[in-house]
Amino acid sequence: VQLQASGGGLVQPGGSLRLSCAVSGFTRDYLGIGWLRQAPGKQREGVACISTTGEKTFYADSVAGRFTIVRDDNAKNTVFLQMNNLQPTDTAIYYCATGVCSRPYWRATYIDHWGQGTQVTVSS
Repeated sequence: VQLQASGGGLVQPGGSLRLSCAVSGFTRDYLGIGWLRQAPGKQREGVACISTTGEKTFYADSVAGRFTIVRDDNAKNTVFLQMNNLQPTDTAIYYCATGVCSRPYWRATYIDHWGQGTQVTVSS
């Protein structure tokens, strides 16, 4: 399994960014795709994920209502994370990953595969 992430960058508070993640060699249909993030000096935390059927999503409480994860209708192994109303507390390295998309399991310990990280910086 290979994960290719893109997006990220520098944005002012209140701004928006979109991350994308393309997964290849992914065949298990009960897993999910999404992102975790790690801020300086903090543990890696689950942000959002979506099941491979697209029927189930999970959002961390800190991003619910601001972030939206969707699958690409034309490329089902590609997902997008639309991040709106970004705040300085969202500054972190964001990692694309695969695993079981549910609140108890969308955390670093249970992730199956990792992509490279992409930096998101929210600053005025």
